[in-house]
Amino acid sequence: MEFQDVVRRRRMVRRFTDEPVAPEAVERLLRNAVRAPSAGFAQGWAFVVLTEPDDVARFWEASTPPPGGRQMGTWLDGMRTAPVIVLVLTSKDAYLRRYAEDDKGWADRDENRWAVPYWHVDAGMASLLMLQTAVDEGLGACFFGVQPGEVPRLREAFGIPDEFAPTGVVALGHPGDDRPSGSPRRRPRKPLDDVVHRGRW
Repeated sequence: MEFQDVVRRRRMVRRFTDEPVAPEAVERLLRNAVRAPSAGFAQGWAFVVLTEPDDVARFWEASTPPPGGRQMGTWLDGMRTAPVIVLVLTSKDAYLRRYAEDDKGWADRDENRWAVPYWHVDAGMASLLMLQTAVDEGLGACFFGVQPGEVPRLREAFGIPDEFAPTGVVALGHPGDDRPSGSPRRRPRKPLDDVVHRGRW
């Protein structure tokens, strides 16, 4: 598929068929993800890949708000149909350690030196490469977040070390519905001239 077609067709898919995802497609997603840029080539990301139905079910059990919490209804019903889940994690410490090395020289490891938390920025870029690879494979994918209150249960369920924090999750599978869903049904894409300022604001 042409690159411009990949960019144009990329959208968040929120419902999937029961067709399995080929293991080689999952591997290609991961190989492409680790080609993302990272500050200082720190590569502080990690990925927990869930392809077995029991593991996917355990993810939803650990990450779903308890009764009385945020109501996710239809969205959750659709997302639970994804046969593959990838937890995208990042290590702030990996970046602080890398920039304390001699060629960077921030020996005090003060995170206030960072204009933005690039550990999450880089993990986000790796996630985008997964989303684009999914399109190129003829698959659907959706990136979504993990609520802070759910992180301890995820850590326990999957043995995630304290050093790593979730940036988000990629759900992957064969699209189950070609109709746009979620925000694109209600909100048009902003015109380019509304968001691009050339020369100055």
